[in-house]
Amino acid sequence: MPRRALFLCSMALCLVLPSMAQAADDIEAWTPSDTAIHATAAGISLPQTVASLSLTKSGEVSNGGKGIDNYAQYVSEDGAIQATLYVYLPAYADASLAAYMTDKAVMERFGGKTHRTAYDSVAAGGRAGTAIRAVYDDAADGALTTAAAFAHAGRWMVKLRVTGPTERRAEVLAGLDGMLAGLKFDDAASLHATSPASFGACPTGDGGDARLTKAVPSGTAGQPVPQEVRIPREGKDNLCIRGTVQTAQGSYDMLQQTGRGDGAIIVPVDDSGTVLAFDPATRDLGYQLSIHMVGQTDLYGVYDKVPSGRQIAAILDGKDPQTAQAEATAVYAANGEVTISQSARKPN
Repeated sequence: MPRRALFLCSMALCLVLPSMAQAADDIEAWTPSDTAIHATAAGISLPQTVASLSLTKSGEVSNGGKGIDNYAQYVSEDGAIQATLYVYLPAYADASLAAYMTDKAVMERFGGKTHRTAYDSVAAGGRAGTAIRAVYDDAADGALTTAAAFAHAGRWMVKLRVTGPTERRAEVLAGLDGMLAGLKFDDAASLHATSPASFGACPTGDGGDARLTKAVPSGTAGQPVPQEVRIPREGKDNLCIRGTVQTAQGSYDMLQQTGRGDGAIIVPVDDSGTVLAFDPATRDLGYQLSIHMVGQTDLYGVYDKVPSGRQIAAILDGKDPQTAQAEATAVYAANGEVTISQSARKPN
């Protein structure tokens, strides 16, 4: 299952990825002007100069030529402070969840000295309460200050990240706040209100292994269709950690709505929107599995109950015999079109 971590593509790494070279001319992703850069399909723009930072290049992180996974790189004149604007189209968009997953990534990546000094709902595009702003000090054994912000506009996610030396903390924060203030949205009303995720008590535990009982449910035309994951997004209600999934790649939380033992379960995998979802089936008993990524949802069948942590780990590691292959895939284009294709081979 493809996944990536937006926050960890930072500092020198983002400057040398070969697939991004010369990508500023890719008009499918970006339309530049004399003063700004505009994410064409998303309708989101940022000035080419923000605080002490200047645009150096832009392009696509993945899904080349589709314009659904875009980045713009900014640096200070001496290169010590680096920033990135990401505009991407995840199948499961949630700024609050992206902030939560980035928080985990920062703490894991930058070591025990790292501490969060800000984590609040702020304005984006001139609209209050539509972004989450996070600041981390003493990262990398005290050497760095790193900061990030997240917004959700329509179907699109916006992520900002700025990193620089601790002694230039003020410039790092000026860069992040300048980017937040400089963001422009063609449709400002598309911005979702968001706030940091909060967590409550979660008494429901692991209920043992589940059984895959039905194929992917079909719509009225007989074709498999993605169903909306029925869990509050953007910090609108308390979530809780139902359990932890241990895989070969790391540990992941199983999240559900507090007080809803019969509700949807999600397992966020990275900070770019890769999410496993077990949602109560619309027309059948049990839970349907879907896996959401940038520009794509893979559809699986219906389990008789929420799978165990062991089963979910096997799914993530590609070792679960019940989900050897998705039964159908929904692909989302930048223009809003959705294409659904069915697998030629069903899982056993």
